[in-house]
Amino acid sequence: MLKHLALDEGAYDLKMNVRQLAPDCIIDVDAAMYARERALKDEILAGDAHYYCQTLPGTEAMQWETIEILLPNMARFYPEHFTLTTNGDRWRWTNLLLGTETAFTLGDPATLPLSPLDWVGRQVQEDLCVMDGNDPGSPLVAGHLCFASGWCLDDKMGRSFLAIHAPVPLFAEKIGRPADLMMQRVKVGRPTARVNWTIHPSDRLNCAPVMKQQYAFEHDGITPENAGERYYLRSEWQTFVRYPRTNAVLFTIRTRVTPLAEALPDPDDARRLATLLRTMPPAMLAYKSLTRHAEMLLAYLDARTRARESVTM
Repeated sequence: MLKHLALDEGAYDLKMNVRQLAPDCIIDVDAAMYARERALKDEILAGDAHYYCQTLPGTEAMQWETIEILLPNMARFYPEHFTLTTNGDRWRWTNLLLGTETAFTLGDPATLPLSPLDWVGRQVQEDLCVMDGNDPGSPLVAGHLCFASGWCLDDKMGRSFLAIHAPVPLFAEKIGRPADLMMQRVKVGRPTARVNWTIHPSDRLNCAPVMKQQYAFEHDGITPENAGERYYLRSEWQTFVRYPRTNAVLFTIRTRVTPLAEALPDPDDARRLATLLRTMPPAMLAYKSLTRHAEMLLAYLDARTRARESVTM
């Protein structure tokens, strides 16, 4: 099973499944994929920087605090990849995975080659969203979003946490209030985390709405026999971190895409996923773009389950 992801046993049920992040490692570094995904971010941002990185006026302090939170955390948990030295506001960041070194003055934008959020967003494999915790609705006020699954900053910037998730079927009825309370109750020094998942017909990380027509052919040619290689389990490891100074909440999204056959090495995982798909409400299947492909996926997953049963009989 994939890192961080464990499929629920039994019928599908939309849940938050938030847990305390212990240890408090905010960023999930995959050294084997780091350089490739970092280069992909550069390529995406070079094509349309404003579409993928946006910050509202007045968020400069929150952007700098993102740097203050993330760099020490990364250096502490991944000393083999990153080092940080500080002398008051003078910081020196060494990224050994990229072979780069950046010296800057905290709070001085002239000392960074990019805006603070854009620069730190290119140091991590995660997407970064900054929510204003001083507003009861926790609106999105800054984002570095290269690998989103079917949404974009143009549609969400400035909207409340609940409004951002309004398109998710059953969200308001099932988990809207608990999710909103969770955002308000994230405490300084006690980050939390959760996992989300879906299934895509490619390993493409950039699934922004602007890309939809370009990749409309991705489902072509998929059969129950090759579904394990052509379909990908797309998992999101999400963390929530409260800032001590500005009271913002950082929402990180670490996306991994893995072929189904590799993501579900145990036939019991295939059985669990089949049960979840069979019991998923039609509106959720449609939201995940799985309605017309569910039967094919189930045929593949059922074959995996039967293979285990035939061996054990």
